[in-house]
Amino acid sequence: MDETNSTSVSHFVLLGISTHPEEQIPLFLLFLFMYIINISGNFTIITLIISSPHLHTPMYILLSNLALADICFTSTTVPKMLQNIFSTTKTISYMGCLTQTYFFICFAAMENFLLAVMAYDRHIAICHPFRYSVILTRMLCAQMVAVCHVLAHLHALLHTVLMGRLTFCDDNKIPHFFCDLYPLMKISCSSTHLNTLMIQTEGVIIINGALIFIIASYVCIITAVLRIPSANGKWKAFSTCGSHLTVVAIFYGTLTWVYFRPLSSYSVAQARIVTVMYTVVTPMLNPFIYSLRNGDVKGAFRKLMSRIWAFFFV
Repeated sequence: MDETNSTSVSHFVLLGISTHPEEQIPLFLLFLFMYIINISGNFTIITLIISSPHLHTPMYILLSNLALADICFTSTTVPKMLQNIFSTTKTISYMGCLTQTYFFICFAAMENFLLAVMAYDRHIAICHPFRYSVILTRMLCAQMVAVCHVLAHLHALLHTVLMGRLTFCDDNKIPHFFCDLYPLMKISCSSTHLNTLMIQTEGVIIINGALIFIIASYVCIITAVLRIPSANGKWKAFSTCGSHLTVVAIFYGTLTWVYFRPLSSYSVAQARIVTVMYTVVTPMLNPFIYSLRNGDVKGAFRKLMSRIWAFFFV
């Protein structure tokens, strides 16, 4: 891409979440704490699944990929934000901004597709329990994850290329803590009609398509669960889906609120708060949401801690 032909701006200034000096240190400590919890929690999930042979099933393979996507998703934005808090310039280069936009969109889309595939996994496990291992093989699981990666990268490439076509003139201040689509479109001095159109069409298809698939899967799941005669059996079936539904509700609720509204009604101040939810808070909470209600994960964690204790202290 020829940078000189696309924009007169060589860099952008990320204004961050707050411009008040007295709030910078508390914000730095808060986001550093959440980032450490995110990385350590998701890395623990990945380690447990890799080191525990009984967790080498499609359900946990998908969970490990979601944990990896969460690590990458947050790492795309938070380290730069933490660096800028104490920086006097708070700048990011033009190409660095487009790169951040690309990977942010990519890992957000990756999480979107993985949540849909995980819904399919729960659908097969509850609606066809005796055929689960026959239908959802490791090969099929690997193929679905590969398709998720390809679609996520194509989705990110489309919107990043469209963003690269915009012209940025004198205003290079982004009222956000990372290079997000709408804040960049707000400061562009060229037409953003095509960008908005693609967000409202292709973006809606990508997000709503996965969400509709998840809803359809859970309609089948609920129908199957209601046929279970015992109350204990119904509770056990529903409990296996509770974690996934919690993550789905938080992720799609915040994502829809931020992006799928007219650009004219976009509020940067409100969007920054909601964006923190799905870029930082949700990835941090995912390991706890999935592990606290999962006996297999908790059992694997206890075994891992026992091995670590025996290695260092026995």
